Amino acid sequence: MTEATVDGGTSTGSTFASQFPQPTREQWQRLVAGVLRKSKVLGENDAPEHPEDLLATTTYDGIKLSPLYTEAASRPGVPGLSPFVRGARAAGSTAEGWDVRQLHADPDPARANESVLADLENGVGSVFLQVGDGALAPADLARVLDGVLLDLAPVALATGADFVPAADALLAVLRASDVAPGELRGNLGADPISLHARTGAGADLAAAAELAVRARAEFPALQAIAVDGQPYHEAGGSEGQELGAATAAGVAYLRALTAAGLDIDTALGLVEFRFAATAEQFPTIAKLRAARRLWARVAQASGASGPAGAQRQHALTSWAMTTRRDPWVNMLRTTVAAFAAGVGGADAVTVRSFDAAIGLPDPFSRRIARNTQALLLEESHLAQVIDPAGGSWFVERLTDDLARTGWAFFQEIERRGGIVAVLDSGWLAERLAEVRAKRDKDIADRTDPITGVSEFPNLTEVPVVREAAPDVPVSAAGLPRVRYAEAYETLRDRSDAMLAASGARPAVFLATLGPLAQYTARAGFATNLFAAGGIAAVEAGITAVDEAAIGEIVERWTAAGSPATAVLTSSEKLYATLAAPVAAALKAAGARRVLLAGQKAHGADVDGYVYTGCDALAVLHTTYETLSTTPEGAA
Repeated sequence: MTEATVDGGTSTGSTFASQFPQPTREQWQRLVAGVLRKSKVLGENDAPEHPEDLLATTTYDGIKLSPLYTEAASRPGVPGLSPFVRGARAAGSTAEGWDVRQLHADPDPARANESVLADLENGVGSVFLQVGDGALAPADLARVLDGVLLDLAPVALATGADFVPAADALLAVLRASDVAPGELRGNLGADPISLHARTGAGADLAAAAELAVRARAEFPALQAIAVDGQPYHEAGGSEGQELGAATAAGVAYLRALTAAGLDIDTALGLVEFRFAATAEQFPTIAKLRAARRLWARVAQASGASGPAGAQRQHALTSWAMTTRRDPWVNMLRTTVAAFAAGVGGADAVTVRSFDAAIGLPDPFSRRIARNTQALLLEESHLAQVIDPAGGSWFVERLTDDLARTGWAFFQEIERRGGIVAVLDSGWLAERLAEVRAKRDKDIADRTDPITGVSEFPNLTEVPVVREAAPDVPVSAAGLPRVRYAEAYETLRDRSDAMLAASGARPAVFLATLGPLAQYTARAGFATNLFAAGGIAAVEAGITAVDEAAIGEIVERWTAAGSPATAVLTSSEKLYATLAAPVAAALKAAGARRVLLAGQKAHGADVDGYVYTGCDALAVLHTTYETLSTTPEGAA
């Protein structure tokens, strides 16, 4: 063998890899088919032309995710140039990192000011304030921003119906500072379309445009409009739907701004987009890259100059993915989401505190939120590479697929009259609801697992208690705002209420048949499933492997308090001989419902099955219904 060099080449000029035979796709497909046969996915004689399709998955946008990519979908361009897929700036975030933007919603101005200053002293780059609707009052902004160096720390607002008073309050604070108006940056947060999406209230785009014109005349570097994609994400929408709806909202604002007298380049510079970043890192990365491509196309079609089409992005870790149960896992979710936002090229990133679904964050949760970004920037050096995912065939293909899907959704919205029209007609709500229904099904059968909630729940966890946070305004006339874990958490709340009232949680009986090795896998699965709904599982323990097990099971069921629901758990071998007589004996003894862990009855008279892929929520609801109809005296 020739001598290898550090870069993989050899002293003769050949590469190390060239010394090995080049595998073909056909060879790989044969290996895939072999593995699928061994795992019983394929039969011994099955020989599909594309066996890898059995390993593919499909997103909620209908995009096929393949197990192997061998070429990029398109040429993404270069950083800093249209279509800005690889980033809005040529140097990316390598100079200063992305903007670490922390959210504050505490309505107490003194506490909010203390939190703002603590964040700025510990790595946060800009201030993000939720104003109105029970959060900070516009009149309190001067107190909240007392001591903030406004030339170093831009202020961005999240506003509702009172976006004009909120903006005017911030403008007054900026005027009172000793900073030159041209050096002040931030965003006034005017977004009446988002308010309309959430509440059905009138979308006053003219007022937002007038505010933008007025603010720009005095503070030329200050943005005024926030295009928020979160209402569509939080209503259960897909990545493509969020992209299409946000792009349509952005176009509506461009029309209002140019109608107010601004040229297209100026109008584009007044707009910032806000997108949700989730723990699904690759879709988040691709979504942010695709969003820039879509907006560059809008700018091009509007006659803007090339640089003006660079979309400014603010990514916020998803509220929909947060959980109230086992909220510590949210730290992991937000870390992955922030990573994806940084890699995807967001200009600013907000990490929600791990207790965001519970209430106002405390100093510890705020510190963890900002340190999550500090770790990514300072220890992982994530911003030191421009477009780290660029060139990945998978990411480039997913970016292209999402861009096309988002653009098609945007065009459909435009054909139907624009974003306000499809909100008013209910068409957009219906499209989002279709995806939400698919997601709900996947959450119910745990195809989409929620760690700490639907998977690996902790029934003995000590609840995290926080002061109530102001709600984002929603109404029946607008889009719903849904967290993925809510259906399971509602059942957990019901379990807690029963524990408080009676001193015991609802329980099911696991009729474990035979030795530990025969039942432990299915017993563990059943315990996990029922715990997701707050239901404890009481095991019978080791029993005989013959007819003696029948009497043992009934005796132990009685000793456990005769739970209304019993679940047979064992191996297929023992089910063949014991499932039918044990099920019959339990029903004769008074068990109202007998389930079997598996998918075959083995001749037993059972009322249902629990297995991987079953509708866990349906099983849990039926279990609670059985409890509520249990005769007096039974558990």
